[in-house]
Amino acid sequence: MKRSLQTGMTLIEVMIAITLFAILSVGILMALRVGLNSMDHANDRLMSNRRAAYAVRILESQINGFMPESGLFQLTPQGQGQSMPFFQGEPTSMRFVSSYSLQDASRGLPQILEFTVIPGADRGVRLVVNEIPYTGPRSTGALCLGYMMDPVANTRIPLFRPIQTGPGSFVLADKLVSCHFLFETPQVANIPPGWTDHWVRTDWPLAIRIEMAPLDPDPSRLQPMTITNAMHVNKIIGLEYADN
Repeated sequence: MKRSLQTGMTLIEVMIAITLFAILSVGILMALRVGLNSMDHANDRLMSNRRAAYAVRILESQINGFMPESGLFQLTPQGQGQSMPFFQGEPTSMRFVSSYSLQDASRGLPQILEFTVIPGADRGVRLVVNEIPYTGPRSTGALCLGYMMDPVANTRIPLFRPIQTGPGSFVLADKLVSCHFLFETPQVANIPPGWTDHWVRTDWPLAIRIEMAPLDPDPSRLQPMTITNAMHVNKIIGLEYADN
């Protein structure tokens, strides 16, 4: 009597099949992880480039919307009303009135813009801006402190209240090694136009330059750059108070 032959897989064959399946699974998972990491890096680079380009457009729009306003103020409650051109220009601080707002763009109400450079979250510095609704010369006058004589330059220097930042401040540029403001002076007599980082004149700059240097230069990303923008008068509100 012949014994019936039964076909099947040996234990070694089963172990080999499981091992091959595990190796293939690990390979597929690694490929998926590499692909997802590459996609995350590409998305992160794209978002970083968009933020940098968006910040440039905002700064240019804010400067293009510049409005030559004055500030009406009293140093004491019983003091006489005074006025001064409302423009603060310092190396790391800047104030002026603009017809461009972050929320409503050029369709919104005029805003008092306060730019300042503050320490970054980890290292470096960041450029932030505050928006305060402009309601007339008294709203800008609330930020004015009059003039102080500079004994070295023998000229009056406009004084302003310090710029305060908080949760409502908008970060325009981050992770910078430096950020400075420069202001172009008009030609006076035979002296050609030039650039200064302290605005002490009673007129308006011809242009504003914002110099930004990235903390970690990366050729694959759009970096913060130097912006030079001419001053344009878009709207004039409250000019009747300028000579008060």
